[in-house]
Amino acid sequence: MKFSGSVEINKPQHIVAQLFADPKYLKEYQDGFQKKELISGEKGQVGAISKMYYKDAKREMELTETITSNILPDSFAATYHHKFMDNTMKCRFVPLAENKTRYEYEFEYTRIDWVLPKLMAILFPSVYRKQGEKWMRQFKEFVEKQNIVID
Repeated sequence: MKFSGSVEINKPQHIVAQLFADPKYLKEYQDGFQKKELISGEKGQVGAISKMYYKDAKREMELTETITSNILPDSFAATYHHKFMDNTMKCRFVPLAENKTRYEYEFEYTRIDWVLPKLMAILFPSVYRKQGEKWMRQFKEFVEKQNIVID
């Protein structure tokens, strides 16, 4: 199952990419994000492996992120592993003007091994797409509220 989309953000490409790359901001736009811990490799570099922890009212979730490409401020790609599913994420940050960037994203679920999520993917595939779109909207709102200058 694969889906893609884009969102236009009213900030320069380098600011959008730097806010995206800094894990301290994940909690600002990813619901339930708790922390990210580097397990191996060099932070932000190809091959780096990190654990990402999420928590909502009902459960906790742990993902393993492996960076497969990092050409920021232009693009970023990673794989994410959970005991019941795997997915990939590819992002591009396209400058449209001095203060406008298009954030293009593609998510692909490559493995779903648990009955309930598999049924959701078959019967209601939009659930997965909507979660990604929600985080993109929240990222846009977060970035546009920032009154910072990043070199």
